[in-house]
Amino acid sequence: MDNNNQLLVAELEKLLRGGTAHVGFEDATAGLDEALLAKVPENLPYSIWQLVEHIRIAQADMLDFCRNPSYQALNWPDDYWPKEVAPKDNAAFEESVQAFAADLEAFIQLLRAGDLYTPFPHGDGQTLLREALQLADHTAYHVAEIVVIRRLLQAWPPAK
Repeated sequence: MDNNNQLLVAELEKLLRGGTAHVGFEDATAGLDEALLAKVPENLPYSIWQLVEHIRIAQADMLDFCRNPSYQALNWPDDYWPKEVAPKDNAAFEESVQAFAADLEAFIQLLRAGDLYTPFPHGDGQTLLREALQLADHTAYHVAEIVVIRRLLQAWPPAK
């Protein structure tokens, strides 16, 4: 990988981990009281749990698209959003957070080893670079919603 690509991948990695201009997924989900996971503030459509699980599902789907030449798209929006406002227990929440982290690491490994610019043969023009930017954008958007909900619930910033 030439130096320009190394620099680009390093910047993409920072962006995917939370960038330097916004909170990352790990910080947004840190120190959450289990009772807050199912709360849906007035006039908002989701709970923190639903956002966390949606972010995880969408990232897993993008990772699958990038790695799997036989990729089959999920059904939008049903397959991308959990119907339950709460996880079955705190262990399910922790499992979702850990799965997000593992998939993020796998995606970053793809960036480090992959070709950023060649379209995927099974897509319609998507490249690894485009998927990385889409993943960062999507995650940042919904992480901001988690932070807003935490603020509304007086649970931001997390206790240290």
